[in-house]
Amino acid sequence: MDVPGLSAPHSSSPGTWGADEILTAHPSGLEAASPGGVADPADELGPYTATESESGYPTDFEKYWKIVEDNPYDFTGWTYVLQYVEQENHIWAVRRAFDSFFIHYPYCYGYWKKYADIEKRFGFTKEAEEVYQRGLQSIPLSVDLWVHYIAFLQEILDLSSPDTSAKLRSVFEMALAAAGTDFRSDRLWDSYVSWEKEQGQLKAVTAIYDRLLTIPTQLYSHHFEKFKEHVQSFSPKDILSTDEFLRLRSEVVSSLSAAEADSDDGPPGDDPPPGVGSTDQEKADTELEKIRAHLEATRHEMYLLNEEEVSKRWHFEEAIKRPYFHVKPLERVQLKNWKDYLDFEIASGTNERVLVLFERCVIACALYEDFWIKYAKYLENHSVEAVRNVFQRACMVHLPKKPTLHLLWAAFEEQQGDLKESRRILKSFQMVMPGLAMVLLRRVSLERRCGDLEQAETLLREAIEQHQGTPLASFFAIKLSRQLLKVQKNLTKARKVLQEAIDGDKDNVKLYLNLLELEFSCDVRTNESNILGCFEQVLSSSLPLEIKIVFSQRRVEFLEDFGCSIRSLLQAYDEHQRLLKQNSSKKRAAENGMEEPEEKKARAEDSAAVSVASATATSPATLTSSDTSTSQAAYNYSAWYQPYGSYGYQSPWNYSQYYPHS
Repeated sequence: MDVPGLSAPHSSSPGTWGADEILTAHPSGLEAASPGGVADPADELGPYTATESESGYPTDFEKYWKIVEDNPYDFTGWTYVLQYVEQENHIWAVRRAFDSFFIHYPYCYGYWKKYADIEKRFGFTKEAEEVYQRGLQSIPLSVDLWVHYIAFLQEILDLSSPDTSAKLRSVFEMALAAAGTDFRSDRLWDSYVSWEKEQGQLKAVTAIYDRLLTIPTQLYSHHFEKFKEHVQSFSPKDILSTDEFLRLRSEVVSSLSAAEADSDDGPPGDDPPPGVGSTDQEKADTELEKIRAHLEATRHEMYLLNEEEVSKRWHFEEAIKRPYFHVKPLERVQLKNWKDYLDFEIASGTNERVLVLFERCVIACALYEDFWIKYAKYLENHSVEAVRNVFQRACMVHLPKKPTLHLLWAAFEEQQGDLKESRRILKSFQMVMPGLAMVLLRRVSLERRCGDLEQAETLLREAIEQHQGTPLASFFAIKLSRQLLKVQKNLTKARKVLQEAIDGDKDNVKLYLNLLELEFSCDVRTNESNILGCFEQVLSSSLPLEIKIVFSQRRVEFLEDFGCSIRSLLQAYDEHQRLLKQNSSKKRAAENGMEEPEEKKARAEDSAAVSVASATATSPATLTSSDTSTSQAAYNYSAWYQPYGSYGYQSPWNYSQYYPHS
């Protein structure tokens, strides 16, 4: 079965949709609108001319419009705009407002109904039908919208036309294909049954019940009772197909004949007198009752199986308090119920029921990325296009500012080999939410995996330039230097990048640590001067004394392990002792109340630096393989993302773990 709303829309003229066109329509429903999503009055159909529309919108329209133009995700602002244009009865303002609103909130079925009603009130029945069709493309699981659409068709179509019945039956079938397995689809089924009865199609009614009695719905017991009434109200030959009626009658006649044969075995002379016994009419009535009983018995078996399925889902359905879309947050218990329900259906249901439940879930939970991600992961084993469509709906309509979804979408497209689309997704999102380091890093890693190292380098250099004067510039400089060193094997360029970063951010401990690591990556016997130069930069800088002591200790250890000159080692040791004495003097002065402790000032100026100092004060050199815990603390990248906490996002990529234990 095709999932409602999981592929691109088919082109169709109003009133000529096929079932596939409804079921495979794009969920956002925007293709039926103008290319920009907002109708241009000059391009609209109907009696209004372009000249008439140039008179402008209602007086206060622009005031309301500016609210949503400045913030398209202000749902309350949109409700004011829609209420205003509805009151003003200005068709161009109505179309502009509603078309724009549905770009951002296509799951609001009630507003699709309002929009269609306004078009109908103006006499634009064709446009009203198009609105209904667009709405059903957006939310094919909306039973209410289907019922309203069918009622609208029954009102505008010529009921005396022989084509009308065929069209309405086709729409009913489309509705059942899209929403008939919804647990709360009973209204739709009842409407179809009632309509077929009005048409005198009793056999069609029986066929509908045969389908309905196997589907777990809220009113499953009610439907079985109605089916029994249907069976008792009409002759079996009028409500059953010819084949089934003849088969049942044959079985009943055989059983009755067998019963008569058994009764004929009485003693001689026990036969009834002439004229006494069952008449043909009585036999016929008995036969009909037997057929009815047999018919109900076979359906009762279906009913019992269905009742079992309903009982498995009943507590989940009872816990759903808001099955429709709204921008207000859902309670945690509601979210947990959706998750548990999905897990249950995935474990024990059919693929069709799982897909329908997911579609129901992402209507009620459209603003929760976890459910979109869960949906996409489930579909990975079923359909690539379906996964793509889920990401498109989530990222382009409902959650355009959620980085996790966009990163997963880009990763999915890269996995499918569509590198161009992956690049587009990441670049577009970076334009929407500039400044998120994780997105830029994903773009860089994508280019690296594709072998375009030049582009990866360019992206990092652009990021450094863009964030000059901020901590992010140093962060990206570190990333660039590591790529140049580890991937491009260009030590000179890597060293230059870090030196330039230090010139612009002289108090950044991480830069010195990474420069030291870079120098240690070379042969320490031939690179001693550069390593000592790195230590000298730190010791001559304005970094806190505690930090200098750490680097001084490391210099002593380096010279002890790898140095070529005993004189250099002794000088480094003497300088280290002077720093320790200086630090002791300051601590004593602070204890006597003469001076604020240096470590307290350092904590206020650079908390990250102090954490490094306290973690490494008595440890061996970090960048030799003897102290991995210090390396972890020194390269704690979480601090780089703190300026972006205002976005309310958490990094899902665990950037704190760039330097795993050796």
